[in-house]
Amino acid sequence: MSKPSFTREELASYIDHTLLKPEASRAQIKAVCDEAKQYHFASVCVNPCWISFVAEELKESGVAPCCVIGFPLGAAMPSVKAFEAQEAIAAGAKEIDMVINVGAVKSQEWDLVREDIAAVNKAKGNARLKVIIETCLLTDEEKVRVCELAKEVGADFVKTSTGFSTGGATAHDVALMRETVGPDMGVKASGGIRTLEDALTMIEAGASRLGASAGVKIVEAL
Repeated sequence: MSKPSFTREELASYIDHTLLKPEASRAQIKAVCDEAKQYHFASVCVNPCWISFVAEELKESGVAPCCVIGFPLGAAMPSVKAFEAQEAIAAGAKEIDMVINVGAVKSQEWDLVREDIAAVNKAKGNARLKVIIETCLLTDEEKVRVCELAKEVGADFVKTSTGFSTGGATAHDVALMRETVGPDMGVKASGGIRTLEDALTMIEAGASRLGASAGVKIVEAL
């Protein structure tokens, strides 16, 4: 792979510094926030119970507090996801990463898929919405249709993966998602991005954001 043309700070600006393990402690969450401020990552992405703490830790840092919704299965009702998003935003979230109803996709129940995304999009206010489509469970045709729906509804990003299912981001999926949504909508690659080479591969495939718990290792390798 050719030498990247951007700086360490520019690479850091792609990364959502992520800690979603259920056993994560307050001290570990704080450490992730401290790292994000040090390296100027795009956001810190956590489970909803931590979002108010993270918002306070990141105040005036330029790093966005980010919260997952319907995570990791995406099987809650649209109204529940919308309420969860509203509560997260009220607690300080500036970015929302929601998991779609994967079962509805596999059932070809596209009205339900649209309703699910639209409910959270309506609740997001001024926050950015990233739609996690869990690519490892979908066919290419399903990936394309979900990306089309997310774009039609007005979401800000489509995102590959939770990192908690059977697979993570691939260059093929990122390229397919980028081709589907066009140049102006965000594409977030997430799941299994652990090295600088992984990160650069996803960016070259079309990712405009990266979700990673190894953000420090990645940028320090540059």
